[in-house]
Amino acid sequence: MDVVIPKKDLNKLLDRCHGVADKKSALPALANVLLTAEGRSLRVAATDLYLAMSGSADAEIVTGGSIAVPAKDMFDRVRSMPEGPIQISTTDGAQTIVKAVGQPRRFTLHGLPGNDFPLLPRPNADSPALEIPVDLLSLLIARTHFSISGDETRAHVNSALFEWSGDRVRMVTTDGHRLSKMEASVPGTSATATMLIPLKAVGALRGLLDQARSDKISTLTIQQSGPNAFFTVGSMMFSVKLVDAQFPPYQQVIPASPARTVRAPRLPFSDALKAIQLAASDRTGGVKLSLVPGALRITSESPESGNAFDEIPVDYNGPEMMIGFNAKYFLDVLSAIDEEEVALGLSGELDPAVIMPGIESTTSSYIAVVMPMRI
Repeated sequence: MDVVIPKKDLNKLLDRCHGVADKKSALPALANVLLTAEGRSLRVAATDLYLAMSGSADAEIVTGGSIAVPAKDMFDRVRSMPEGPIQISTTDGAQTIVKAVGQPRRFTLHGLPGNDFPLLPRPNADSPALEIPVDLLSLLIARTHFSISGDETRAHVNSALFEWSGDRVRMVTTDGHRLSKMEASVPGTSATATMLIPLKAVGALRGLLDQARSDKISTLTIQQSGPNAFFTVGSMMFSVKLVDAQFPPYQQVIPASPARTVRAPRLPFSDALKAIQLAASDRTGGVKLSLVPGALRITSESPESGNAFDEIPVDYNGPEMMIGFNAKYFLDVLSAIDEEEVALGLSGELDPAVIMPGIESTTSSYIAVVMPMRI
């Protein structure tokens, strides 16, 4: 194989792909990226057998072929190259030379024959394709990803539920202590899909969407084919083996109508929580929210770090009440919301809290549920 490709194009492909490679796998090939030169393009691919990322860029192909090279080593070496064209050539023994064209800098890597690399999954030709704006999928993830459980032994909550029903898309996540749900309309579409996307894949997808926004790519295509989902953004395709589990019945967790609704300024509420959290117990992160007419009081008490108190003005005229919560759970939600005001729904000291944007949108809706804690 003998290829010449601009550094910026190769670096972008490697940046997206090398993080998917599995450096700890017992299969040596999975720690590599596959480089395939064919026609007028160079394709880069990586997989850990659960996730796969591939993409291509225009290149000058002198001699076609394929080679698998260590993912991180290749990424680091290309990144250190001077700007301009890079030549990648291989020998019969799978040795790979990476050279800056017209300059002395070069690296040699020990690779594997391309045939040793596992085949990447591909969607069936008849799999329906759903088109969604990049900004919308980015927003769905941004407002829900933080409440995915980090416990890999509980696959059903170590994932995000993505649903498409008619012209509505929805993403729901929960870790058992909190829940986030956002849905929005996609005009002009009508489809049905349900998939559980594992946490690791959600992180990789966020990076891919960020790059798409940077490249001013406005839409992506989603396909569900067999046990896999495929996300195509520009020249990049990301696939993930979906979680085969039953997501919790989230509709039963969301309170139908809280007894009391408080309207609070988002940033002052967030600032007060961050301050009071400093004195909260390191083990629980618990704070108390006390409602009194016209004000929301936030307190924390800790034998080790002392007490803290703050108060913000809110739109509330009901009876006094007090509930304990984990401050971090509230802060995650407040960071995900853009609106200046939030609506906080409370019922009783043993009931979950509901947090929503203060202004309802005509095209989307968002709700977060946080379970109470005894303090």
